[in-house]
Amino acid sequence: MKLLFLILSLAFIFSCKKETNKIPVKNTDSSDTLTSNHKRDSSTVNNKLLTIEDIRKEYYTINKQLNKKELDSVSFDYNCNNERSGTVTFFSDQSGLKIIKHFYAEYSHFSSVESYFIKDNTLFFIFKEDTSWNFDGGTPEKPETKDDIIEQRIYLQNSKPIKCFEKRYTIRSKESTRPDIDKIANKEIPCSADELLSTYQQLLKNKEKRGEIKCL
Repeated sequence: MKLLFLILSLAFIFSCKKETNKIPVKNTDSSDTLTSNHKRDSSTVNNKLLTIEDIRKEYYTINKQLNKKELDSVSFDYNCNNERSGTVTFFSDQSGLKIIKHFYAEYSHFSSVESYFIKDNTLFFIFKEDTSWNFDGGTPEKPETKDDIIEQRIYLQNSKPIKCFEKRYTIRSKESTRPDIDKIANKEIPCSADELLSTYQQLLKNKEKRGEIKCL
């Protein structure tokens, strides 16, 4: 009898120790929330440009469509008292607007091309190329010129700039070979895109215009 009592006691003690070694898990929704968020994000991740590399890939995709003439286009011209004149072209496909290209010239010695790249009605990249030209020697019969060119590349998320780069170079008419532009490094600069973003909104407001108008 004592032996049976001892065996039952040991079994009870062992059972209690086994229960106390179990760590209670607090029932939280953190893992479930993470899983559900992940599922929700993964369903739309293909439509989001999350990194600089994503933006570059989308830019090259749209540019390829443009070069292969796969995009439809409409445009209008404007002229502001002969001080600034330009052309605005809207490129799109079945999914919507892809590029707004804005070319303008001022005072005969300056021109600029602004290209706004769009996905799902959201601006994600701006490429701007400014050209200033001047006479650079030569003769009245055969003048020589130089073009000072500034390229800007602006990466955006949620229509706000996150990275900005600049490239500068000069092309002279008297030189038989042009600089290899691809070998000129882009230099990161502080982002300042307020003026370009304002212009973008102006262009959008005029997207139904055709023919020639006065100022934007």
